[in-house]
Amino acid sequence: MQTGMHLDRERCVRAVRSKDARFDGWFFTAVLTTRIYCRPSCPVVPPKPENMTFHPSAAACQQAGFRACKRCRPDTSPGSPEWNQRADLVARAMRLVADGVVDREGVPGLAARLGYSTRQIERQLLAELGAGPLALARAQRAQTARLLIETTPLPMAQIAFAAGFSSIRTFNDTVREVFALSPSDLRARLPKNRAAATTGTPGTLALRLPFRAPLNPDNLFGHLAATAVPGVEEWRDGAYRRTLRLPYGHGIAALSPRPDHIACRLTLSDPRDLTVAISRCRRLLDLDADPVAVDDLLRTDPLLAPLVDKAPGRRVPRTVDEAEFAVRAVLGQQVSTAAARTHAARLVTAYGTPLDDPEGDLTHLFPSPGQLADVDPASLAMPRTRRTTFTTLVGRLADGTLHLGVESDWAEARARLLDLPGFGPWTTDVIAMRALGDPDAFLPTDLGIRRAAGELGLPSTPAALTARAESWRPWRAYAVQYLWATDSHPINFLPV
Repeated sequence: MQTGMHLDRERCVRAVRSKDARFDGWFFTAVLTTRIYCRPSCPVVPPKPENMTFHPSAAACQQAGFRACKRCRPDTSPGSPEWNQRADLVARAMRLVADGVVDREGVPGLAARLGYSTRQIERQLLAELGAGPLALARAQRAQTARLLIETTPLPMAQIAFAAGFSSIRTFNDTVREVFALSPSDLRARLPKNRAAATTGTPGTLALRLPFRAPLNPDNLFGHLAATAVPGVEEWRDGAYRRTLRLPYGHGIAALSPRPDHIACRLTLSDPRDLTVAISRCRRLLDLDADPVAVDDLLRTDPLLAPLVDKAPGRRVPRTVDEAEFAVRAVLGQQVSTAAARTHAARLVTAYGTPLDDPEGDLTHLFPSPGQLADVDPASLAMPRTRRTTFTTLVGRLADGTLHLGVESDWAEARARLLDLPGFGPWTTDVIAMRALGDPDAFLPTDLGIRRAAGELGLPSTPAALTARAESWRPWRAYAVQYLWATDSHPINFLPV
């Protein structure tokens, strides 16, 4: 699967005829006779090939005058894996659009973050996705609006502004155009009382996060639960719960694995943060990955193949806050998981922003770089050299000379991190893998990786293992998950 798959007509027709859900989000099928667009796995009888056209995004379909199918709900399909496996301008722009930057800062704000002109951004997005940043953001607003209409009892006026629309009229017009139904008609189509019966906690809504199968939850949720920082994260009643720092306020997410989706409960202090919260939860759990493509390539190595066959669909556990993860990576240098959690919990208690959690024991937001800039290095229970590493990192993050975000250029961010005192390849690559989202980040010096490699018959020295791993590109971060999973560490097991 590659960029521009919608241009491979024969392949797209085969995917539609076989109703192959693996291709949902990769492209969209627009039907000329009905003026409706669908996901490839739509359950209706496939149209004749001559009546199909293919588009790279829901926004492009909407731009061309097609309405979303009421059966398969194509606007809710998993996002294209392209945006999480690439670091070029279009991919970085799409990650920012998903994070709500266009709604908050406009196209000039998007361009400023990427360091390009608005004209360059618009030209490249239009060329690859058939829609510019405004159209892409509009499609996302429509999806958020429908989600709120169908899962909350909020009045339509509140939904309009929470979804990012500038006026109620624009909200009404967009919903009608995209879904061929008015907002009130969308809600009326629901089973009786469904919208009002979501949760008992004010400001909380429940939704499903789709993913491409297979998904192995063991290492994904096991890693997050085993390394959870008290007060910020917890495992409770089969759900990983954590606090979220968001553009307009704060939130709490509760994420539970289900056979065909992730159950998500979001409690937000400001409903305008819904789109961003969903985007960050999807990114945390690597839900837009293409596990079939990853596993098929890793299976070509005969020593990795048994690991993949035993438990396919492993994801890379990531983060909702890149700066937070970088700080925690430094706190975890050369200490146990328990010690790293203890160091982080002390900082949270001393410097984090308190919040209320009526459903659990979460107490704080993880402190921002600005808050951590006030830490007295002498209060840190760690060697002097690591204190310097910590204070330098926090200082660079706080003053903006180091920025780690969804729009980061991976190579540039790596170079900046390696320039910091105390940052070697392991720390840099673990941040690249879990914070920046580089699917090809690799940890050949990691003791767990070297031990697993030796037991499997792979080379165990960093140089030789790196050479062997060339054939695993561009999915070496996923190979790391399979190698880690050979160990009995708690990070590899779904909590009970």
